[in-house]
Amino acid sequence: MKGFEYLQKQLEEMKSEGTFRQLIPLESAQGSRVTIRGKEVIQLSSNNYLGLTSHTRMKKSAEEAVREYGAGTGSVRTIAGTLKMHENFENKLAEFKHTEAALVFQSGFTTNQGVLSSILTNEDVVISDELNHASIIDGIRLTKAARKVYKHVNMESLEQALKESMDYRTRLVVTDGVFSMDGNIAPLPEIVELAEKYDALIMVDDAHASGVLGENGRGTVNHFGLDGRVHIQVGTLSKAIGVLGGYVASTQTLKDYLIHKGRPFLFSTSHPPAVTAACDTAIDVLLEEPELIDKLWENTKYFKKGLETLGFDIGISETPITPVMIGDDGLAHKFSDQLFEEGVFAQGITFPTVQRGKARVRTIVTAEHSREELSEALSAFEKAGKKLGILS
Repeated sequence: MKGFEYLQKQLEEMKSEGTFRQLIPLESAQGSRVTIRGKEVIQLSSNNYLGLTSHTRMKKSAEEAVREYGAGTGSVRTIAGTLKMHENFENKLAEFKHTEAALVFQSGFTTNQGVLSSILTNEDVVISDELNHASIIDGIRLTKAARKVYKHVNMESLEQALKESMDYRTRLVVTDGVFSMDGNIAPLPEIVELAEKYDALIMVDDAHASGVLGENGRGTVNHFGLDGRVHIQVGTLSKAIGVLGGYVASTQTLKDYLIHKGRPFLFSTSHPPAVTAACDTAIDVLLEEPELIDKLWENTKYFKKGLETLGFDIGISETPITPVMIGDDGLAHKFSDQLFEEGVFAQGITFPTVQRGKARVRTIVTAEHSREELSEALSAFEKAGKKLGILS
C-alpha cells in the first residue's frame, strides 16, 4: 500500500541515527524491580514516586469499586457518567490542594489542552517557559491567544514579556512546577511576584510535584507557601498518585466553566469506578503515610550523591528526576542498553523530547527502592559508563 513512504523514510533515518526504539513491555507489576524479556532489573524509569501503583489500600479500594459499580461508567459526565464518587473525590482533592474546587480530566495531557483551549481567546496572551511540557505547548497551540515564550526560569525574560503584553485582556503565565526532563523546580515565588506586579494570572503544572513537594505532597504552590496566590493548579493522577487522570484545582467559577466548555471533559467517558476509588484513597495515603515522601527524598539524596561521586553530570536537578547528561542521541541509547545488560532499566531521552545535543538517561528513584538496590544501580552505572567511555 502506498501513501506512507515519507513516514517510513523518517523511521529509517531514525534507525540509522540509533534513535529508533521499540516499546518495551513489562512482564511484571511496577515496582523497584521489574521483569523485562524474562530478566529482572532495577526500575529507574517509572514515575511511580511513592510506589502507590501497588499499594495495598489502593488495590483494595479499586476492587471494592468494581464489585459495587462495575468496570465502567457508560457515558461522559455531562450526560450520565457522573457517579457520586467522582464528586466526592473532587471535593477531597480541592481540600487537599487548598483551593475552592477541583475538576478531574481523563489525563494530565488533556487537562492542559482543555484548560488552555477553553479559557483563552484572541483578546488574551499566554506567556510560557520555553521548557514547559509538551501538553502545555499543544494546549497553547489550540488557543487563539497571542503567545510569548520566556527563557527557561529567567525572570528578566519573563518580566520583559509581561511588559510587552499590557494591552491584552488577560495575561496568563504558565509554568511547570517541576520540569520533567531536568528535574529543576520553577522559581515560583519570583514568578508570583512578577505576575502580581503586572496583574497577570498564573497557571502551574504540578505533574511531577504532586506527591513529591509540599506538605503531604501538595505540590510546588504549597512548597513555597503560596496557597491562594496561584490562580490555576493542574496536575496528573498517574505519577506519584499512581493511577490515571489529570486535574485542575482552582475556583468554582473555573470548574463550572470547564464543565461547559472543556472539550476533553465534554467528549470523553468518565473514569471507571476503580480508577476514581484508587485516586481517592491515594489522598488518604498521602495524608496518613508521610513516611513514604520522607523515604523518597532519602533515596533521592543518596542516589544523586552517588552519581556525582562517580563523575556523572546530573545537570540542574533538585528533585527525584535525575538526568545523567550524555549529549549525543545515539550514545544515550547505547548507554541505556548497556545499563540493561548490567541489570538496570533507565531509558534514554533524546530529540525531540529534549533539545539536540542534550540527550540523557533520565532516572527516577522511588520510595520503594532499598538502599541495596540503589547501591547496585550505582555500580551498574559505573560499569556501563566505563565500558562506553563515558567515565574514565
